[in-house]
Amino acid sequence: MVNFISLTFLSLILFFFGGWLIPITDPTEAVYVLTAKEMLAAGDWLSPRIYGDFWYDKPIMFYWELLAAYKIFGVNEFAARFFPAIFATLGLFVTYFFATKLYNQKIGLAAAAILATSLEYWYIAHAVITDMTLLVMFALTLMSFYRGYRAGNPKFYLMAFAASGVAVLTKGPIGFFLPGLIILIFLAWQGDLRHLRELFQLKNLLMFAAIISIWYLPMTLIHGAEFLENFLGVHNFLRATVSEYPKTDVWYYYLLISAIGFFPWTLAILPAIKNLRGVPKFDVPEKFLIVWAATVIIFFQLCATKYITYTLPAMIPVVILMARYFVGRWKILMGVVGATLIIYPLILFFTALPLTEDNSARREAELILPLLDNKTVVVSHGKEYSGSLVFYTNKKIYRLETKENFEKIRPQKMTWTSKNVMPFMMFDELPADKKIVAVVSVDYEKNFLDNAAGKWELIGEVECGKLESLAEKIFIGRERQELKSKIFRREI
Repeated sequence: MVNFISLTFLSLILFFFGGWLIPITDPTEAVYVLTAKEMLAAGDWLSPRIYGDFWYDKPIMFYWELLAAYKIFGVNEFAARFFPAIFATLGLFVTYFFATKLYNQKIGLAAAAILATSLEYWYIAHAVITDMTLLVMFALTLMSFYRGYRAGNPKFYLMAFAASGVAVLTKGPIGFFLPGLIILIFLAWQGDLRHLRELFQLKNLLMFAAIISIWYLPMTLIHGAEFLENFLGVHNFLRATVSEYPKTDVWYYYLLISAIGFFPWTLAILPAIKNLRGVPKFDVPEKFLIVWAATVIIFFQLCATKYITYTLPAMIPVVILMARYFVGRWKILMGVVGATLIIYPLILFFTALPLTEDNSARREAELILPLLDNKTVVVSHGKEYSGSLVFYTNKKIYRLETKENFEKIRPQKMTWTSKNVMPFMMFDELPADKKIVAVVSVDYEKNFLDNAAGKWELIGEVECGKLESLAEKIFIGRERQELKSKIFRREI
């Protein structure tokens, strides 16, 4: 009971506290919250849609979470961040119970505490993305398999296939393929591949099929080839084979992410590995945890597109192995955990909030909302289109482009430009008979004024660099502000 209360307390402080203050950021969070918002307005809980068009980026599970939170709390930041925090809490408890089954309660508590206070886990617990839900369902799949395998109880396999089905509803085929690959490698190491026949029983496969059919079957029947091409083709096959962000496609990417993501525990990873090397022959639990972590990291390293969050499922086996190292260093463990309960709220207020404000259009929305009526056209011009501006204004906002640039980024099948489903407008299409409000990134101001015909009035500016300004104010005694965007208006 004491451990349960301790983990709940950690979750409330680290995952829930202050979440309602964090604005919705661009580009990823805005896409999720805006999609769910449009689904709610349409009364359609089946087909994701954004900017008035159907959207096949991710499966339905996370959108259902957002829709449920919207229904309970309203459409706001707290609702958007509620279920990531809930699943982060569930992640702690499944880690605690699994590590307790593998070893003992002390290792279970240490593993959950290390997980809760790792920087990447703390960050994703606040992020409006699918990854925390995937982590929990991914973990439940593998934990259920292992429990069934070790106990000789096939009922756990049914649970494993059910959890895998929900993982596929969360992120796609990877929710089945990658846990399956981990199980296959583990059984091969055990010299027990014959056990696959017990795992892939008909009832287990039917359970999996029944769960994924809840969404995939009606989507295929309703949207047909367009759904399959975009969901499986662009957002799964293309993601694995063509890097969306080529600069991150380097061999050391996940080594760097792991070093940062496990802060403040990073320096303990090597001693924990050295502790494992002292074992002449790995026990079955260590084999399973090693295969789980290594397979996730290697698999995503081989994929072309790399994201910070992709290797999150590897954190659970790693923290369990690290917990074995820290059970003999309990005072150090508790001291670091206690320090993070002070440090992370400070990071939230003094670092995360300024950074998220600069990656959100919430302040721009507050400036332009009093200027808008049904006859006003709103456009935005900059490097990226701001979905958060649409979310906060609840207005149709056109991405203003030159014809030359539009040809480079216009949607084309089986390319990353197919994600550009927002409404576009060329400079020469700006209506002469309507009022126009333009939100312009400061770096694009000259390009905007050179191409946009008419007399434009500067009516507002949004500052950035708050984090740098805070540091300068503290250490130098002065404050420097830089501009993020400017708001222009053109009357009829």
